[in-house]
Amino acid sequence: MDRIKLDLAKQFAFTTILTIRITDLNYGGHVGNDTFLSLLQEARQLFLKHFGYSELEIAGTGLIMVDAAIEYKKELNYADTIEISVAAVNFDKLGFDLHYLVQLKENGQLTVAAKAKTGMMCYDYANKKKTSVPPEAIARLSNG
Repeated sequence: MDRIKLDLAKQFAFTTILTIRITDLNYGGHVGNDTFLSLLQEARQLFLKHFGYSELEIAGTGLIMVDAAIEYKKELNYADTIEISVAAVNFDKLGFDLHYLVQLKENGQLTVAAKAKTGMMCYDYANKKKTSVPPEAIARLSNG
């Protein structure tokens, strides 16, 4: 079976800390794949807010997710504290990738729980069409 192997950014521009809630758990008693994407979305929102943006307003345009990949390394459970680091990389005309490093904080140590990537495309929601990445956004997000 082929497995996803993500090669993440060397440096991350932003880090946030989240705590796993009881409502984040699935029937197996751990964080499921659907909730994992929600945790990444929370980190993405905080990352964008850190730079004065949101998914609907990034220097005059919006963002829409076009793909996602997650490489799971460790189970996450109720009350776990996690650190999610985010970096914007691979800019092209229409979008860029966001890389996420999810680490579990236990006993003063950080252990990789997952690596993830989401492809983000600039999108004009009013006109329902792709748009170019604003140069301002490239400058701000890539320099962290």
